[in-house]
Amino acid sequence: RLNLEIKADLENVTDLTPAADDFEYFFQVTCTSCREVHPKLVSLNRTEEREVSGSRHGTAHLIWRCSNCKHENSAKFDTSTPICPYTADHSGTFSRILVVECRGLEFIDFDPRGEWTCKGTDSKTIFDFEFQEDEWFDYDEKVCK
Repeated sequence: RLNLEIKADLENVTDLTPAADDFEYFFQVTCTSCREVHPKLVSLNRTEEREVSGSRHGTAHLIWRCSNCKHENSAKFDTSTPICPYTADHSGTFSRILVVECRGLEFIDFDPRGEWTCKGTDSKTIFDFEFQEDEWFDYDEKVCK
C-alpha cells in the first residue's frame, strides 16, 4: 500500500485537492522485481480500470509491463479510503491524500501536474489552478475589500 502524502505551505487557503474525480495522477515508477526505473512518468485515475491479465475478476487502475524483466505490474486506488483534502491545519507537514495498492511496482516520485482546487480560509473563494514549477500563487480580492 502506498499512502500518497503531500506537503505544502498554505497561506489563507485550505482544502487543497485534485479538481475532479478523473484527475490524472502522475508518478515515476520502478519495478520491484528488477528495480528498473521507467524512463517516463506513468499516469492513472480513479475512474478508468483495466483487466489484469491472468485474473478472473481482477482490475487495476494502472497495468504496466516492465520493459526490462517483462513482469506485468499493477496499481489500484483503495476506493474504501476517500481522497482527503490537504487542510490549512496540515500546512508545512506531510499529510495523506490517498491510498494506492501496488503489485510489483513502486511509485518513487509524484508530479502534481493537472488542475487542483482549494478555497480561501476566510472568504471561502474557490481557486482552480495548475502548479507552475510546483508552486501556485494568487490574490483573494474578497479578503481585501
